[in-house]
Amino acid sequence: MVSLNVFQRQQVQQVTELDQISELLLQPRVVIWLDLEQPQPDEIALLAEEFGFHPLAIEDALQEHERPKVETYPGYYLIIFYSVEYDAATRELNFLPITLFVGANYLVSIRSGPVRHVQQALARWQNNGYLPGYQVSSILYSLIDAIVDDYFVVLDQLGEQIDAVESAIFQRGRQEVAGEIFTLKKDLLLFRRIVAPERDVLNVLLRQEVRVFQPRDLAYVRDVYDHLVRLTESIDLYRDLLSSALDSYLSLQGNQLNQLVKVLTLWSIILMACSLVAGIYGMNFVLMPELEQPWGYPFALGLMLTIAVSLAIYFKRRRWW
Repeated sequence: MVSLNVFQRQQVQQVTELDQISELLLQPRVVIWLDLEQPQPDEIALLAEEFGFHPLAIEDALQEHERPKVETYPGYYLIIFYSVEYDAATRELNFLPITLFVGANYLVSIRSGPVRHVQQALARWQNNGYLPGYQVSSILYSLIDAIVDDYFVVLDQLGEQIDAVESAIFQRGRQEVAGEIFTLKKDLLLFRRIVAPERDVLNVLLRQEVRVFQPRDLAYVRDVYDHLVRLTESIDLYRDLLSSALDSYLSLQGNQLNQLVKVLTLWSIILMACSLVAGIYGMNFVLMPELEQPWGYPFALGLMLTIAVSLAIYFKRRRWW
């Protein structure tokens, strides 16, 4: 799907003739936003023909698992950002890359699937949102700001899962807690691998190696940069909480095992004392007078019962039980 929006004559218009892009780029006070979803080969060829993008930049734009980054080319930036969504049903993080070619008066976005932030940013741009005027900086800020704002929503959802896991640690019969902890740690690690490089992307934009933002607009970029710094710190905090939760879970499991071993040991002591009595009266020597008495058998059973009860009371008073 191709969407070409052009700001000219003080309004944003949608244009269908893509071969006019090179002519529009030469006109003063014209801003172009070309959005490509699952681009076809002819649309990919359009990038080189109309914009003159470097082949390596186009190759990076079409990679599915490229890390977030920014590269500087003569007259434009290549930026790779990620949209992140959390599927509550499957408890999985979904990452969708968005490649941006940012020039002085144009923005080209390439994505492999639907991203609602694109429509949000387009609506903001059409309504002259946040940044003054209809510059490329306004589009870029609106798009990146919408993506980063959603990171907080995803992080809150992960935080709720972490709280649930911490509560489940002290519930009996929750053997799957360890698996949930490792899954959440993996999700946070993947999330951090996205957020941390994006912080470096904005740091490069703030240096203005290729002028896209006006000096008065840099405060907006720094605001998004601060959000990414806070996100990185929050992710690290959640990872530390999960590590502590895992240590608590393992300690609890070890304590339960120790309790079980202790109970089994105490029972073995009681049974060993009873076995001692049974072993003595099972030797069948002739000069054992109890063997010939009618009360011999009940006496042996009573003696074993007395020893067992006495040991149990002793263990209970010493709080070993």
